[in-house]
Amino acid sequence: MALTMLNELLTEDPSSPLLLCQLSKTAQLDALNYQSCFMQGVFAHFPEILFIHRTYNPRGKVLYTFLVDGPRVQLEGHLARAVYFAIPAKEDAEGLAQMLQVFKKFNPAWERVCTILVDPHFLLLPTLAMEFPTAEVLLSAFHICKFFQGKFYQLSLEQPVERVLLTSLQSTMCSATAGNLRKLYTLLSTCIPPAQLPELHSHWLLNDRIWLAHRWRSRAESSHYFQGLEVTAHVLSQLFGTTPSVEKGMTALFRYLQQNSGDKASFSLGLSPPNNHPPMGGSPESPKVEQLVEARIQYSLNAICTGLAAQLCLGELAVVQKSTHLIGSGSEKVNIQILEDTHRVQPQTPASCSCYFNQAFRLPCRHILTMLSARRQVLQPDMLPAEWTAGCASSLGDVVSSRWSETRDKHLAVALLTEEVGQLLQHCSQEEFERRYSTLCELADSWIGHYEQVQL
Repeated sequence: MALTMLNELLTEDPSSPLLLCQLSKTAQLDALNYQSCFMQGVFAHFPEILFIHRTYNPRGKVLYTFLVDGPRVQLEGHLARAVYFAIPAKEDAEGLAQMLQVFKKFNPAWERVCTILVDPHFLLLPTLAMEFPTAEVLLSAFHICKFFQGKFYQLSLEQPVERVLLTSLQSTMCSATAGNLRKLYTLLSTCIPPAQLPELHSHWLLNDRIWLAHRWRSRAESSHYFQGLEVTAHVLSQLFGTTPSVEKGMTALFRYLQQNSGDKASFSLGLSPPNNHPPMGGSPESPKVEQLVEARIQYSLNAICTGLAAQLCLGELAVVQKSTHLIGSGSEKVNIQILEDTHRVQPQTPASCSCYFNQAFRLPCRHILTMLSARRQVLQPDMLPAEWTAGCASSLGDVVSSRWSETRDKHLAVALLTEEVGQLLQHCSQEEFERRYSTLCELADSWIGHYEQVQL
């Protein structure tokens, strides 16, 4: 009866969903794979980072929920980022492999998955690596946070200690800098009895690769991210994890999805051809289109650059996302302004910029990436020096040391400071100009020599 309800419910879905069911000998639901056309389209445009969440029910079945993740995904609403639901026949290597193979068959974009985020209890990592051979599998910040929370409660610590640890954990997760993670690691070593400390796996806090996938978020974005996943996990647990009947649990889940689908029409999946340059100063692009363009830029960075170069450039791109950027074009150069930072970009290959990052590393900076985003273009191999191309650079230290010289570093620092001072002098009132100019002359007089001998 529950399976009949499930089929009737899905026939009402106007998005023509994919539903594959497998029944056991007792006519109970044994395996399931579900994806609507909308979910398929979302994954096709944001496949770079895949977040996997597992929900158990009393019968021992496991619901796998695949969600898209990363800087480009700005979908609001509970379960809005969910792109696939699956229940494997058995949670073993064979059952997981079958589930993933069905997912790949109906989602050609799986080849573009760069990172997969999983929980600490995910034991079938070899199967995941076999089915996604080019993807990096990492522990997710959300699941690590939930793991630590659970351990703090299990250890039955004194309430003041437990409260301090939970508060510190929440603060660190919302600002996962290396310093904050090290402080939390030290706090755990101090507050947790030595015999129980190995249970916490606190060494995860020192694995910087885990946190690079999360650190691009601001404190406010991190808080919103964790709250959203907390609600998503709670909804899945309430609908699927509290009833022994898998069919009834999935029926409740699909009914919830239909009732809380929101305005899907507002999410545009269309993109203009990459070489179609929009006119500068025209009407602003839809935010959703900008997200899709930046997703393509992120993919091109991961595909062309070494891992080290991609990390540096993705950090630059994260700044662009959080900034208001204005672009004006001339005949040969493009002026880029991000917040109060203005630099000159030379768009012709190889693209260059006057900023310190590009001058020091010869990598696409936030200003070049902004230009690519505005023109709906992606990174091309000839825009990157050979040593930063995938498979060439041996280590970040080797590349940086080969480019660094004390004279060059000083020259860049002086040039940038001079330009910044010039901007501050130009864009102020006459009274403020006189005050700033007088202060600058006094500094030059006391440090370099009499200001009349110095060209200011």
